[in-house]
Parts: sequence; C-alpha cells; structure tokens
Amino acid sequence: MESKVKALVLTGYGLNCDWETAYALEQAGADARRVHVNSLLLGEENLHDYHIFVFDGGFSFGDDHGAGVILAMKIKHHLGEAFDKFLKDGKLVIGICNGFQVLVNMGLLPGFEEKPRERKVALTWNDCGNFRDQWVNLTVNENSPCIFTRGITHIELPVRHGEGKFFAPDDVIETLKERNQIAMQYATDEFEPARGKFPENPNGSLEDIAGICDSTGRIFGLMPHPEAYNQWFNHPDWTRARRENGRKTLSPGEP
Repeated sequence: MESKVKALVLTGYGLNCDWETAYALEQAGADARRVHVNSLLLGEENLHDYHIFVFDGGFSFGDDHGAGVILAMKIKHHLGEAFDKFLKDGKLVIGICNGFQVLVNMGLLPGFEEKPRERKVALTWNDCGNFRDQWVNLTVNENSPCIFTRGITHIELPVRHGEGKFFAPDDVIETLKERNQIAMQYATDEFEPARGKFPENPNGSLEDIAGICDSTGRIFGLMPHPEAYNQWFNHPDWTRARRENGRKTLSPGEP
C-alpha cells in the first residue's frame, strides 16, 4: 500500500486557517493533521513523523509585539534543533500570511546560504494604512527553485492582512532576484507587473513581492491564501465565469 505524504498544520493561539488548510492538503492527496502548538512544545507530537510543516494564517498570539513574532520565538527556542533536523532531512515548510511572517521572524526566509538564520527582510504595515481583504492577481517565477509553485504561471488568490508589505535593503532584493528566490509577485488584471500600483499591489511590497522561497526551494512563504481557493465557487466572480464558460467547471487558478 502506497503511503501518503503527512502534513502537520499548526493550530492554536489565534491561528484560524487550519481547517481549510488541512482540507486543501487533503484535496491534494496528503494526510493532513491539525496539531496544537502545545502538543509540539510538550513533545506529545513528533515533528519528524511528518513530511510537510505548515504555518497557516491567522493572528498568532494576537500579533502582540508584531505579527508572527511570539510564535516564531517559541518555535525557535523550544524546537530549534528538531526543526533544523527536519530541514536537513529535506522536508518541506510553507508559511501562509501569518505563517510567512513567522518564517521571516525565525530567519528561515530568505535563508541565504552565507547566513542561513539571519533575519534580512520584514513584513510590515501596509502602505494604505489599513487591513486589506481582497483578491489579487499573481505571477509566478518559472525559474524559481520553489517546489510549491512548480507548473504554475499565474493565479488569483485572496489576501487578508494588515502587515503584508515586503521590505528589504536594496542588496537583499538584488540577491533575491539573482537567485530567483522571488517566487510570486502581485500583478494587474492582465497579469503584467503591478509596479507598486494600488490596489493591484495591496500593501506596497517592494518589487511587488508576494512570496519568496529559500535557496533550496523547500521553504516557501507567501502573503496570499491558497487554501482559501480550494473550490471554483470560492472565487467572487464564479457565477459570471460559469456563464462565460458555458457552465464549464473551473479549476483554482484558471483565469
């Protein structure tokens, strides 16, 4: 009997996208399990029983001291060695929205080989000054090593965040470009570069960055929510698209 890929979806303390994230992983063929933060910290669950670790979206610990900061510190200080082994074993990590913020605060992204745990980027307050809840168009870098985006050229996904602006010094941005670690960028309705234009770029992210990966492509963080588009009727224009396509069933990501 063929064994399934096992995915750990973190839950607890303000994380609130765990159910739909687990559902999306199950739809993709994985065996997904929602695991409370404390179950990991207390050793009731073994990180190494899983192949994928998912930091899902929400407002972990109420975003006190900054989005994703407290959860990042808890994982880093209580599970640091175990997490390092998890990564050395070639397993996968994805952080969605608050999860992306956690990965940045842990120093796992961008994870430059020269200083793999040094924090070099930030996800800060949206330029517009308020929380954004909208759908965005995204282009995917086909040359990126990111495992999670293989075979995708563009997609529409929702964003829901107040601190989603990607910021980094110029030299870090250039390194990300050179190494193709910018995996996903905000785009126009025609899937052309947003060039910082609001609301196509909903938060003012430099270089329209919506998601980055590490140099191996096995760690991926993004602000949009792929788990929130797991059925074609999740899209706000699904009724119009259905009419235009002669009631043809649409797949997530189909323009």
